[in-house]
Amino acid sequence: MIISVASGKGGTGKTTVAVNLALALGDCQLLDCDVEEPNAQVFLKADIRAREPATVRVPEIDYQKCDFCGKCGDVCAYHALAVLPRKVLFFPQMCHSCGACEMLCPRKAIRETDRTIGEIETGDREGIRFVQGKLNVGETMAPPLIRQVKSRIEPNSVAILDAPPGTSCPMVTAVRGSDFCILVTEPTPFGMNDLHLAIETVKKLGIPYGVVVNRAEADDLKTRDYFKSNQIPLLLKIPLDRKIAELYSIGTPFIGPMPEYREKFRALFKTISETVKVSP
Repeated sequence: MIISVASGKGGTGKTTVAVNLALALGDCQLLDCDVEEPNAQVFLKADIRAREPATVRVPEIDYQKCDFCGKCGDVCAYHALAVLPRKVLFFPQMCHSCGACEMLCPRKAIRETDRTIGEIETGDREGIRFVQGKLNVGETMAPPLIRQVKSRIEPNSVAILDAPPGTSCPMVTAVRGSDFCILVTEPTPFGMNDLHLAIETVKKLGIPYGVVVNRAEADDLKTRDYFKSNQIPLLLKIPLDRKIAELYSIGTPFIGPMPEYREKFRALFKTISETVKVSP
């Protein structure tokens, strides 16, 4: 089962939910797909056992064969190639590694080569198999690295994906293919507005979802009424608690010092499992 944890905005507690859920389950995978700012390791503190470069395929021009016909520049939908009279300019950050230039070059003057965009780290802690991607500073496209992180998902295992915030391409790439998506929000005007955007996104992707409200207040009737009127499944409320905030500030998952939440997260997982079973 693949469970993605997402949010319409940053700072809602998405990583907090992902890490605590993984620790509550124990035997599972945790994959940090927020490759531009991965921070699950700050809380999980896994033993990192391997690091390897993450690469994408990009064109390399063979000037012994190239006659500067301009075909490669014409077929590149992303304008990563510009052909001058005696030179081909290549803009690597704009290349989507589609391979069209190599395939359609009439002189066979283009070959693909690897370009490093970041790295992937793997490790473990207490039965949790951990994978995280780290995008190099200056890289503009996160989805290629997110897909490489997701390629490490183990079949027949519970995989928890910590997705990037927002509702743009990185988030969509991370949650696509999930069996269930946990959307984490906070009971503020900004939080609820961006939750609405996230809900619309996962609906279009056809992914069952439920919401965890972080920093919830006991008398928040407006949020409760919003969920009820829009038939939004509420999975868990994490209260606005100073102790949780103090533990977060030192990078400590709160299900350790606050063991009552271990059962709450296990109950959350049970609800998700039952929902996935009945989904078409």
